[in-house]
Amino acid sequence: MLDREGYRPNVGIILVNHKNEVFWGKRIREKSWQFPQGGIKYGENPTQAMYRELYEELGLRSEHVQILGRTRNWLRYNVPENFVRRESRGHYKGQKQIWFLLKLLGKDKDISLRATNHPEFDAWRWSRYWVQLDQVIEFKRDVYVEALKELSTLLFPVKQETRFLRKRRHKQNKSAERDVVIQQQHLVLADDESVVQQHQLLVQISDKS
Repeated sequence: MLDREGYRPNVGIILVNHKNEVFWGKRIREKSWQFPQGGIKYGENPTQAMYRELYEELGLRSEHVQILGRTRNWLRYNVPENFVRRESRGHYKGQKQIWFLLKLLGKDKDISLRATNHPEFDAWRWSRYWVQLDQVIEFKRDVYVEALKELSTLLFPVKQETRFLRKRRHKQNKSAERDVVIQQQHLVLADDESVVQQHQLLVQISDKS
């Protein structure tokens, strides 16, 4: 089910424990980690879809969690073409998501990654709310930051979020600076090669003379 712009309606779940640590699941047979998420089926509203995905992926029922909040608007990310099934290319762009912040009322033992015959994760862990997202697949990272930022105000003072985002921007700036240096080095090498070629040409002309 796609909207007119080619985005599939979806829900994402940020689950925290009593320490405000966040649940991360490792995608089955992969190295990437992510939050629980899944598509909204025809006839479902986002809350109904969230509870269904919560059970399918984590084995948790509504009585195990408390809804602390949700994002006000849809958050979108585009899926690179090489991740899209061939028959869907051309009209499928990506996902649009409503994100929920949930507090776990139950215990860790209530979490089951094998609640259905089609598990999404093969391992899980609790992590600090603000962590680097290097192990999240790249095209989802910006949406993760948006969701974490918007919902963090329900848990933390603004200073924690600001400090994390400042570090992330600093890391991005450093990466951009490295790219510029590499480009400059390539230009210098190209100039050096041009000088060498010009020198060789002059030598050849001199020899012919």
